[in-house]
Amino acid sequence: MNQIATDITPDFSALDRDLEALRSGAEAWARTSNAERIAVLAEIKDRLLEVAEGWAETAARRKLIPAGSPLAGEEWISGPYAVMSACNGLMQTLAGMNGKAFLDHLSKRTTANGQLAVRVLPHSIWDRLLLSGVSADVWMQSQVDEANLAAHTACAYDTPVDARDGGVSLVLGAGNIASIAPLDVFEKAFGAHKAVILKMNPVNEYLTPFLEAALKPLIERDALRIVKGGAEVGSYLCNHAAVDEVHITGAAASHDAIVWGPGEEGAKNKAANTPKLTKPITSELGAVCPTIVVPGNWSEADIKFQAEHLATQKLHNSGFNCVACQMLVLPKSWGQKDALIDAIRGVMRDMDARQAYYPGAADRMAGFADQSANATSFDRGEAPALIFAPVNEGENWFTQNEVFAPALSTFEIEAEDAETYLIEAIRYANETLHGTLGANIVIHPRTIRQIGRKRFEEIIADLHYGTIAVNAWTGLAFLATACPWGAFPGHTLDDVGSGIGFAHNTFMFDKPERVVVTAPWRPFPRGVLSGQFTLLPRPPWFVTNRRQHVVGRLLTHFQHKPSWLKLPRIFANALRG
Repeated sequence: MNQIATDITPDFSALDRDLEALRSGAEAWARTSNAERIAVLAEIKDRLLEVAEGWAETAARRKLIPAGSPLAGEEWISGPYAVMSACNGLMQTLAGMNGKAFLDHLSKRTTANGQLAVRVLPHSIWDRLLLSGVSADVWMQSQVDEANLAAHTACAYDTPVDARDGGVSLVLGAGNIASIAPLDVFEKAFGAHKAVILKMNPVNEYLTPFLEAALKPLIERDALRIVKGGAEVGSYLCNHAAVDEVHITGAAASHDAIVWGPGEEGAKNKAANTPKLTKPITSELGAVCPTIVVPGNWSEADIKFQAEHLATQKLHNSGFNCVACQMLVLPKSWGQKDALIDAIRGVMRDMDARQAYYPGAADRMAGFADQSANATSFDRGEAPALIFAPVNEGENWFTQNEVFAPALSTFEIEAEDAETYLIEAIRYANETLHGTLGANIVIHPRTIRQIGRKRFEEIIADLHYGTIAVNAWTGLAFLATACPWGAFPGHTLDDVGSGIGFAHNTFMFDKPERVVVTAPWRPFPRGVLSGQFTLLPRPPWFVTNRRQHVVGRLLTHFQHKPSWLKLPRIFANALRG
């Protein structure tokens, strides 16, 4: 009997040793100087560059991206590039930590509804060149103004170095986007002074050797351990006495199982407000993310470009993004609505075919289709067809369930004019759709001028999402790691929505409310010809970009060591995209 028990009981002794090492190293890490942390990040950059090629190629192969496809660029940009960018951002912040001097060069303004907005993109000459015309503003919570911004930024660094207490954070990694796990490690290690045990998601634990190599400077200081395993390992670590706090990226159901317990037990605990997990937990969870298309007079070229944009919002990473567009909100009587849908269908048909690699996708797509009597499909060649379902008022399944697969709903709103439509669409998103992670607005600049820029900002201030993208995709805020990334504040343990807290956030704002990202309506050179000052061609994160695999590699090398000499090759390939 004892032998049988030994055979079926998991051996967690290696985890115990990892946690013991982290407990021993936690205080020393918490008390490292800013200069030493900058040196750690510089070494991580060097090590990351050494493994970046293998990382991106391995991820592309595991995600079933066709050999030679430009879509492999997604694995460069949302993998090594994003991590390299975060290293640079953190180094800049740490270098200016004395007196919070890093805040001085950030422009600040008061929004139309009276909030403090801090511009984090662009914040360098390189941003202005490589992301020409793109901006990102962080809107702070109401209690933050320009006078007290420093008091609500990087508060963890207000404690003198030799007085900091150590601690251990558990990061439960995501299985879809490669940079999520290391960026969450950075948030805890550099933003909160914690030693970290990172449990990889079984879906992408193949990244472990690349992360161990890149993050070796943290591992050598006993500030990080990376482990593998399924739910049993996660449960053991969550409840381990050596773990002080938990961060999860995933689904609300996973969060609730950790906090309240599984199944009937969890339901009873939630009803009684008696959580099983009593230690702090932060989270970044999914949502039924909307894209609101505002009516206007679009040219044929505008329709084509925005169709590529909307296809990207849905099918980047084959649709397996927590911030993928799932609900496309359309103006019912807009004369160009059908042309836009046809253009989206054409883009999805003609793009490189890729498979639905994430476990359970086929079942989720079938379940999605079964919920609608009007579901159709968009042909995608050798890839599984995208399931397309128009939604009527009251069909709540589509508004409350994140599909996490190549499936798209549409909801139509009737309104007399663009302003009235936008107000109603925002009300619909706030009151009807599950989650508050990210929302996109596609609107012609002429329509914004007709509404009035101040009035437009007042209207979008009522859109309660952690990231709002205007003529951009909210995923851009994820890739731009200076932007805080998380749900709109206000969720609670018993109603967690899209999560609690923010990650990334290399400027270390403690009280962000949301991020507003804006991008050019038209790409270069068409944008310049129509009066927009932008040098940004078809963006490299678009699923239609023909050179994103090359541009992604070049941008990663540029982030490692920026140089004017590297720009011509980047621009040449970007223009060919």
